[in-house]
Order: sequence, then structure tokens, then C-alpha cells
Amino acid sequence: MQPEDMEVPIINNLNENCCRQRGEKGDEMFQDRPRESESSMESPNLEFEYGDSDTLTAELSELYSYTEEPEFALNRDYFEEDFRSHARGRRWTELTVDEQKAYVMRLLDALEVTDRDKRLKVARAILYLAQGVFDECDTEVDVLHWSRHNIFLLYDMGIFTALLELLSMEMDNSQACSSAVRKPAISLADSTELRVLLSIMYLIVEMIRVQTEDDRPEWRAAREAFKTELGSPLYNGEPFALLLFTMVTKFCSMNAPHFPMKKVLLLLWKTVLFTLGGFEELQQMKVRARERLSLPPLPEDSIKVVRAMRAASPPASAMELIEQQQQQKRGRRSRRSAFVDSLEGDSPFPKKQPLVKQDSLDTYNERDPFKNDDARDEEEDPEDTDSGIEGEVDPLDRDVIIQPPPPLRPPTERVNFPKGLPWAPKVREKDIEHFLETSRNKFIGFTLGSDTKTLVGLPRPIHESVKTLKQHKYVSISEIQIKREEELLQCPLSLGEEEVEETPAEILYVGMLPNLSQYVIALLKLLLAAAPTSKAKTDSINILADVLPEEMPITVLQSMKLGIDVNRHKEIIVKAISALLLLLLKHFKLNHIYQFEIVSQHLVFANCIPLILKFFNQNIMSYISAKNSICVLDFPHCVVHEMPELTAESLEAGDNNQFCWRNLFSCINLLRILNKLTKWKHSRTMMLVVFKSAPILKRALKVKQAMMQLYVLKLLKIQTKYLGRQWRKSNMKTMSAIYQKVRHRLNDDWAYGNDIDARPWDFQAEECALRESIEKFNSRRYDKNRNGDFVPVDNCLQSVLGQRVELPDDFHYSYEMWLEREVFSQPIQWEGLLQNP
Repeated sequence: MQPEDMEVPIINNLNENCCRQRGEKGDEMFQDRPRESESSMESPNLEFEYGDSDTLTAELSELYSYTEEPEFALNRDYFEEDFRSHARGRRWTELTVDEQKAYVMRLLDALEVTDRDKRLKVARAILYLAQGVFDECDTEVDVLHWSRHNIFLLYDMGIFTALLELLSMEMDNSQACSSAVRKPAISLADSTELRVLLSIMYLIVEMIRVQTEDDRPEWRAAREAFKTELGSPLYNGEPFALLLFTMVTKFCSMNAPHFPMKKVLLLLWKTVLFTLGGFEELQQMKVRARERLSLPPLPEDSIKVVRAMRAASPPASAMELIEQQQQQKRGRRSRRSAFVDSLEGDSPFPKKQPLVKQDSLDTYNERDPFKNDDARDEEEDPEDTDSGIEGEVDPLDRDVIIQPPPPLRPPTERVNFPKGLPWAPKVREKDIEHFLETSRNKFIGFTLGSDTKTLVGLPRPIHESVKTLKQHKYVSISEIQIKREEELLQCPLSLGEEEVEETPAEILYVGMLPNLSQYVIALLKLLLAAAPTSKAKTDSINILADVLPEEMPITVLQSMKLGIDVNRHKEIIVKAISALLLLLLKHFKLNHIYQFEIVSQHLVFANCIPLILKFFNQNIMSYISAKNSICVLDFPHCVVHEMPELTAESLEAGDNNQFCWRNLFSCINLLRILNKLTKWKHSRTMMLVVFKSAPILKRALKVKQAMMQLYVLKLLKIQTKYLGRQWRKSNMKTMSAIYQKVRHRLNDDWAYGNDIDARPWDFQAEECALRESIEKFNSRRYDKNRNGDFVPVDNCLQSVLGQRVELPDDFHYSYEMWLEREVFSQPIQWEGLLQNP
């Protein structure tokens, strides 16, 4: 693929955009952002623990839309209708395991009937078993217990393989696809069979994936077998995830608009999470990989460090600063009047002065009288930030600001100094080389290339600096992989074939490689359609096919319920896509850096960076605290308890949670993806600057959650040197937070460097150089004909004639025509053999 053919509408005009004056308006998609109206009260700390997924109950409830609620009773009725004839008055929970297996075998046989309606009834009966035979249970715990028991039983009887065949059949059902394409409005009824099959498969994957302390030994063995089965190319020569990726691309190409995309994405995410491993497993794999490569151990466990972090108060907005100044003025006047009153005997005590909002970072530092500019503006427009108009404080009020505010808490509580920085600093090999090159040019007048050992002629402080840098040198697995790849390309014959370990990530990458760009673009299309900031367009894909009922609501209550269901549906799609993309990036990066780079490049070319910025260009506090859920309708609550009467007031009230777990999870995932795409990539960092991401990211700091703040601060850190001195001066609290929370690179001048004109950047040149390295890697490792020039020629007539040649299946039909055309009708020039060559 030539670089000029890349699918990127952004490349051609990106260099022009970078050359604009920084005071000009940015990309128009950020112009109509809503003015946020958060109150001056601080947002509370969010007690959120990041993990691979939410609780099991929450993950199961998100599988079903609220419009699917009547189908729970339908599943139960079909099961009981069939089970009554088999068990004769007994209940499922009263049967022995052997009797349960016999009944499941009977259902398995019934799945093979040709009648579509009968198959659907049997599938619904199986779904009722997977849902935990809730009609025989009294509590939600009982439902989950029997669901787990039944699912391991179903897997043991081979139900998953049978469901997979039915799913492939439904995917290839051209009649259903063509009728769905022709219909003006698609509803739940168009995807009934697919939804039932995907629901059973999701329940099987999720229940087996989640480990519990009371798992039986045979269940643990079944889990490992199922994990290997899902990750291996056992399903038509490709892993199960590839089948689901195909469903995604087919849906996004409008060939199958009836596919229930939320269920497909949830199943795809959980399949990848199960087969490749979650974040803690990834950390253990990284530790083992470093041991194999004889690299030093990691300086710390990043998961533990992030969990131990505490959130900082967000920088104050302009309105809060004005209120603070007014309170301080009133405080001075009240102190003066209280002193006069006490002298006159009107009051024996001074009046109580008002409290002043104080940044939590001040618990670590003494109040600096010149910190009045630190926390200016969270509310300014991007244009204001870049033009340097910061709303200077009136010099006449300077003495007011210099007055230290009264303490908010007793001194014994206030002096809580942090015990060092959370991260050990890191230095790359090329950083040491650059430092020595600069020092040698300055003191000696010549350089020694990549030699980092020779320090002759350099002064003693340089020796000490190099010693300190080497103490904190960090060699990543990626650097070793890149170096090894260069060696293999330079010496293909002497180094021989590379032994590639068949890990689940490697198998998945090989399967995804031919259609990787289609998969990435399809996922981003769905993410764009589900983003809350996206506006409805006529040509956009319809992601609501599996949430809209056949009959649209006619009452206000029904409309409110459907509105909550639609918003919840979109949030779950964003959650699944963000988690899936992050998992793929992290696992591919560990497996091989160039696998990560090709996925990253496809994401960048498909405009993932502006898409994520557009997602955050909203009132992020409102998104994180959204209450798009109806607790009484969530599974398994709705199938165990009596359904109360829903009212408009109860729907508006929502739940009592401080925040929405899935939305905060999605935001952190998207920020981590953005970090992965831009880290050490100068041209992509400049894209953040061009798209004026700093004000958007600063508003995200209002969320008082340590992990989210960390990744926002990382993104701000990499672009501070391009934002100018005025921006840094006006955002010193943000700079302090970066210093406290983000890892330091010892010779990185992020806090004071002015690198705006120092490094001209060319987006196409950097990306094309990277693409060339990626293509060489893919060609060397995955192209079967890559060593055609080095294969020895076989001169033996018998062995050449004895080789088996693969012929197409229909070759024997046209064999005689081929003989006539290629042999008999071609004149043979025998004289040519006698002529000298």
C-alpha cells in the first residue's frame, strides 16, 4: 500500500493547520462545545476502583436492553413447556447431575432440527438454563449460583460448538440480511435468533471467565480448556474473535443492519479479555518477558502505584477565583471591624470569617504569595488560551491576594507531606547518547556516536550526571524487539528463521492482519455513532437496531424509559469498544512492538485522535454522573423480585450511585488509548496541539479520580513545551500536579522548554518511515514467499514431477478445455531447441 493511498482525510491538511497562528480558531468540530456550568463547590472524591470489568452482576445486566424484559418470561415458558414432558412434576434444581445431562443432550439433539421456529424455542430453553432457572430461585445469589452450575454443564455437553454452527448459519442467512436492508425501520424482532444465540454464548464466556474461590477442580480444568479453545484457530481455521470481527465489519458496511451490535461487541470484548488476559495478567506476562530477555525487573508495579494515588483538586475556574477574592476582601473587612468592635466592648470575640476554597495541592506546599496566577480559568475558550488573553488580576487587588487565607483544618492535619514521588524516574539509552553528544560538542568539539562509556575530556559534573542517568536507565522490551528486527533484516541467512511463539495474541494478530484496517475503521465508526457528542446524521450507521421495540412508545412514561434505554445502550457500546481497543494495543505491544504500531497507525489514519478529543469535548462531569439505568429492571433483580410500578419521578431519580462505573471506565480507557497513540510520537503530539486539546483535557481534571487525572496529566505533559510560556504561567497548579503524579524523565525539559519552532515536523514523513518498518516486519515474518530468491533450485526431474500441485476444486470440470487451450492448440517449435541460446 502506497503512503499516498492511505485512508486519512487528515494528512493532507495537517501540516497547513500546524502553521496557523496559535490565536486563530481551531478545528470547527470543537467550536460549538457547550459552556459548562459547574457550581463552585468542589466535586467529591470518586471511590472508583479500575479493573478488567465491573462486578459480575453489573456485566450480566448490561447484556440485556430494558426492551428485552418481556423475553425473560418467554424463555421460561418455552423451557417449562418442554421440561414438563420430560421431568413430570419435578423441578430442575431437584434433578441429579446425570438427569440434567440427559435433558441437555435432548436439547442438543433438538437444536439440529430444520424447522427454524422449533430451533428458536429450544435455544430459548437453553438460554433460560444459562440465566439460572430464575423461576425456581428466591434470591439473586441463587440465580447466579444455578447459572454458573448450568453453564459449566452446558459447556461440558458441547453446547458452545453447536451454538457456533448456528451463529455461522444465521450470519450467512442472506434472506434475513436482504429483508433487513429493505426495511425502513429495524427493531428487536429482526434479530431475535441472533440475540438469543449471542446471549447464551456471552453468558458462557463471562461465567467461565470469572473465577471464584469455591470453583470445583473440574471447573478450573474446564476454564483452561475453554480459554485455549477460544484462542486457538479451531473454528474454520481462525479464532472465535475473528468471526465476531467479521460480524462487526459486515454490520458497518450496511450488509447486515439487523445484527445486534451491542451483544456482538460485548462478546468480542469478553472473548479477547478471556483469551489474551486482563491487565494484571498482562503485568505478569511483562515481568516474565523481561526475565526471558535478561532485563532488569520493573522499578515498580504500575497497577499498585496507580491504585495508591489520591486525586487532587482541579484547578480553580475563573468564577471561583473572583469569588475567592471577594471572600478575602470581606474577610479583611470583617477582621478589621471585629477588632474595632472588641476595642469598643460590643463583642468579646472577633467575628467568624468565611472559609476560602483551597487547592489540595497546598496541603503539600506553603502558600506562595505569587500563586495568584496558578489556577486561572478552567472555563476559557481554546482561542483565549492560545492567544495569551488570561484575564490579568487588577494590580490594586494584589495585596488582597498576597494575604494568606485562613487555614481550613488544624495544622496537625495540614502538614501531610508526600513521602517522595510515586514513580521511579526513567532514562532511555538514546537520552544518554543525546546528553553525551551535546556535552562533547560543548567541551571537546567532536562526538563519538553512540559510545556512552568514554568520558575522557569531560568535566567531573558531566561524569556525575552520566552516572546518575545510567542508574535510572530503563531498557524496554520494545527496544530489544526493534534491535532484533534490524539484525534479522540485515543478516537473514546467517541468523536463520526466527522462532515465533504461538501465543493467543500472535494467533489473533495473524488472523486480523489481512483485514486489520477494516476492523479498526468499523470499531471507530461504532464509537463515533455511540459518542454522546455525535449529532445524528442520515448516512450514519444505526446502532439502535437491538434496542428499539416493534411498537414505538405512546405514553410519556414509555418514552422516558426508552430514552434511558437508548442512552444506556450507547454507553455500553462505548465501554466495550474502548476496553477492546486498549486490550488489543497493550497485548500486541507486548507480543511485538510492530504489531502494536500497525494497529496504532490504522487508528491514527482513521482519525481516532480527534474522535477521542471530540468525545471529551462535553460536560464530562455530567457524563460520568449520568443515571441512565433503572435498577428494578436490571437482571437478575427483575426476575426475582416483584416489579414495582414505574413512575416518571422514579425514572428521573435513577440510582443513588455517586458516579456511573461504565462511563468512568470508558473515559479512562479512551485516555489510555490516546496516551498509547501519542507517546514518543512527535507528529501525533503536534496533532494534540493543533486540535487545541489542552482546554478539553483540563476540563477533564474536574473529575476527582486519581487514575483519570494521571492520564490527563500525561497528555498535558507531552505538549506543554508547545503551548508557550504564557500557558504554563497561567496553569501552574496543573504543572505542579504533573510534577507530583507523572513519571519523570531526567533530562526532559517539558516544564520549561520552548520547542515551538525548534523541530519542524512532517506528519507524512514520520508515519511513512514507520509504515516502511512495519511492512518489512510483516513481509519477513508472515509472507510465505519472502525468501524466494534464496531457495535452491531443484534440478532433479523425478522430484519436480513428483511434487504435489494444489489445484482448485473445479479444475477437473474444465480439465479437457485446459488441455485443448494450453497444450494441443499451442504449436511447439521443436527447431528452437536445436538453436544456440
